[in-house]
Amino acid sequence: MGFFSWKTNDTNRSIGNIYGDLNKVFTVYMKDNDGNTWIENGYEGYGVIGDKDYFVLLAEMNNLSTREEGLRLYYDNDDENTVFPILVEDMDYEWKNEKPETCEYQGYFYPEDS
Repeated sequence: MGFFSWKTNDTNRSIGNIYGDLNKVFTVYMKDNDGNTWIENGYEGYGVIGDKDYFVLLAEMNNLSTREEGLRLYYDNDDENTVFPILVEDMDYEWKNEKPETCEYQGYFYPEDS
């Protein structure tokens, strides 16, 4: 299994993981539609922000329960009613339903000139 990574909703910056270029690692906040926030200072690349799995939270926000259901919602779903957690650099950024874009570098495989 490879790494999971996204671009932040507020700055569109790739969320790097601790196994790659440490210059790309920064604090990320994951927010849900109920006002909860999880803080991650050293993302490991496997979808967990703070102590919460992104895909489990996505499933829960859509009245489902498993990581597998969350993975399907994120990758194999075009339902405009799906509700997404957001990933941001600014803790004060207000939640709005915006699906975070995946990072093509998986938070690790950056080109040398980036």
